Amino acid sequence: MGVTGALLEHLQSGVTTVCRAWAISRADGVTFGFTDHDRDLSFEGLTFRADTGLSAYALEQSTGLSVDNSEALGVLTDAAVTEADIEAGRFDGAEARSWLVNWADVSQRQLMFRGTIGELKRAGEAFQAELRGLTEALNMPIGRVYQKPCTAVLGDAECQFDVLTAGYFADLAVEEINDRARFTFAAASLSGFAEGWFERGALRGLSGACEGLSGIVKRDVTDGAARIIDLWVPMRDEIVPGDTIRLVAGCDKRMETCRLKFNNLLNFQGFPDLPGESWLLVQPSQSSEYSGGSRR
Repeated sequence: MGVTGALLEHLQSGVTTVCRAWAISRADGVTFGFTDHDRDLSFEGLTFRADTGLSAYALEQSTGLSVDNSEALGVLTDAAVTEADIEAGRFDGAEARSWLVNWADVSQRQLMFRGTIGELKRAGEAFQAELRGLTEALNMPIGRVYQKPCTAVLGDAECQFDVLTAGYFADLAVEEINDRARFTFAAASLSGFAEGWFERGALRGLSGACEGLSGIVKRDVTDGAARIIDLWVPMRDEIVPGDTIRLVAGCDKRMETCRLKFNNLLNFQGFPDLPGESWLLVQPSQSSEYSGGSRR
């Protein structure tokens, strides 16, 4: 991306006062600003902090379809990027923007990079972030998968089911937790939901350190007077009794579940009548019916 306008004139003057500035916007709406200058800068409605120790490697860009990439280095601080946030995955897939800016006149700036954060690693008191350009999306496979189970995710644009429909979610406080993965509630707390209702569903943090994070429910069983919810993978940040969570009903991707549990068959994204590999071994048989109708 070429430099233009007043910033180009400044660069051609021979004596320059330029630096880099970075903005990182997480999926939860939190935005951070960094700069490798020795004082804070403000523009785009954001303050770019100079005390983060952030620096960046040279940006590699091309005019073809190859992936633009770069890396940024910084210091872990309580006011910016923390070790806990990295471990919790809060920066995964965050949007990243980079400017070349005249620190003496921040109106002279040029957006040089826009993309997302890829791999984010920490080492001691520092972090290293891989920055992926917009062309990274071209590496993703595109196309329809033809299979019997539904390919949509419950509640997404293809499914179109509102997971906040009454009877399909429950907001409640954590009562007992083990290893961030097993939640135990009084059975009465979820008495309005059948056993197994939340299997394959989601558990989302609404308050506390796990706010904004989620996990997939592995098991939903009743054990005497207790209702036990197990996750496939422990929550990625601390969660304690009293924190508020949301349980969302699970979907096993079958047509029968879509029709009977969610009444959403019109948006079913699978192919339930697709024959399996065994149909090649089916022997022909005599029949008086030659209508060509469904074998079902």
